[in-house]
Amino acid sequence: MKTRLNLTIDENLIPKTKNYAKSHGISVSQLVEDLLRETTVKEEPTFSLKWRGQFKPINKNEPRYEKLKDRYLK
Repeated sequence: MKTRLNLTIDENLIPKTKNYAKSHGISVSQLVEDLLRETTVKEEPTFSLKWRGQFKPINKNEPRYEKLKDRYLK
């Protein structure tokens, strides 16, 4: 459901905004909605950030551990 929202915007910005929206084939309302959505949606963490610290190595004395540590745990 769409709802009206009144905004106060610098009068010099309005023509530029309308031209930008028109050149991109969207309405000013859609432009504002898209910009608000971009700034308010929480970004999903990358796979590596999501799982960092979740797995504990069994044996840190293995040569493979040192290679993997140097590559992934910086």
